[in-house]
Amino acid sequence: MQQAHGIAYTVSGPDDAPVIVLSNSLGTTIEMWSPQVDALAHHYRVVRYDTRGHGASIAPAGEYSLDTLGRDVLAVLDALNVERAHFCGISMGGLTGQWLGVHAPERIDKLIVANTAARIGSLQGWLDRSALVRSRGMAEVADGAARRWFTADFIARRPEVVERMTAGLRATSAHGYAGCCDALSAADLREEIATIASPMLVIAGRYDPVTTVDDARFIAERVQGARVETLDASHLSNIEAAEGFTAAVLAFLAEAGGRKH
Repeated sequence: MQQAHGIAYTVSGPDDAPVIVLSNSLGTTIEMWSPQVDALAHHYRVVRYDTRGHGASIAPAGEYSLDTLGRDVLAVLDALNVERAHFCGISMGGLTGQWLGVHAPERIDKLIVANTAARIGSLQGWLDRSALVRSRGMAEVADGAARRWFTADFIARRPEVVERMTAGLRATSAHGYAGCCDALSAADLREEIATIASPMLVIAGRYDPVTTVDDARFIAERVQGARVETLDASHLSNIEAAEGFTAAVLAFLAEAGGRKH
């Protein structure tokens, strides 16, 4: 694991291959990308990083912003001397990807945003959650996570995966989790995403109660040329529908064409 300005990251795949950055969801770490990393690393230089407040990255107390989360990605790219990269983010990571598409278009080639929205949740909902974890820790948030992340069928079929993910959430820094909740409370790109020029794939989970298929369509309708791929999964579609998710990402990256001008 390496670090750039306190952001922990790891690199897999050929040094001379095109770069793809993978960005985790709230309450997870780079380990969430385990179903994808081997397949991607055959063709790409895969950069996984722990979002600020998560895993091995710094978790300072206080409020974070989407701007800060986006600039953390740029710091990692700068540390690796990478001028431009593909980007794939899920949930909070997908919102970070949209920020990069709006505010750092010269650094992003193809953009994949999964199980996300241009505005996730509500101001008060995120503020309430940040206050909860600051005062009472991660237990209550972790107790309800499985039902937000996965369908009942997946929970029954793969209890070991569900337990591993929820255990990771319990171990997440309360300061870091709350700081990211604060960032999400203020993050609203609904009026800005129409400026994104990167080719975009929007992946949605058919049964996702957090960021819906309609949220995915909202993004695709506003970003020129973007399209939606719907998987039979809930919120963490890259885990629940891992094979379909990986196939969709690889097919999109293999298509001809780069940034639109």
